[in-house]
Amino acid sequence: MSLVYSPHNMLISEITANPAPLGLLGFGMTTVLLNLHNAGLFSLGSMILAMGLCYGGIAQIIAGIMEWKKNNTFGMTAFLSYGLFWFSFVLLLLLPQSQLVEGTGGNIAIASYLIMWGIFTGVMFIGTLKINKALQIVFGSLTILFFLLAIGNITEIETITKIAGIEGIICGFSAIYTGLAQVLNEIFEKDIFPLGPV
Repeated sequence: MSLVYSPHNMLISEITANPAPLGLLGFGMTTVLLNLHNAGLFSLGSMILAMGLCYGGIAQIIAGIMEWKKNNTFGMTAFLSYGLFWFSFVLLLLLPQSQLVEGTGGNIAIASYLIMWGIFTGVMFIGTLKINKALQIVFGSLTILFFLLAIGNITEIETITKIAGIEGIICGFSAIYTGLAQVLNEIFEKDIFPLGPV
């Protein structure tokens, strides 16, 4: 248990766990798996979609709600947004197969989707400049990833998508490192795995 100040300058007991590792690991592990596909190692199948819904989606949504309870606007916005990104990504693939709606209408539409996420992530990256180096790497590499994937979709150059896949694997592992570092640093009560200064 630790003591923190509330927005009303009242000293209160902080008894809830840090939700950031859950969100970072849900994001990181799912991102690595998707980008192993983008790098050309295997096809986009049920394993990636299931991870997207369960760990990338639900786990990050839970983490975002927990961040809301901790009055962490950045964490809430990031984890809820990326959790819902994974839901939207899976639905983009599955809804057309259900024949309830038409597909996205081509690569330009998918590129537009990726660009919007890239812009959002770039702005969130600015916020990490006040947090730590580890999160700067996660959000900086994710911003690059979204734009590389958008370029790959627009140009239809497979090499760009493969490069994006490799960059996305690095991004995912940076999130995994950041999440696990927070868990282990808390358990051992010292910085075993550094997150870097602001």
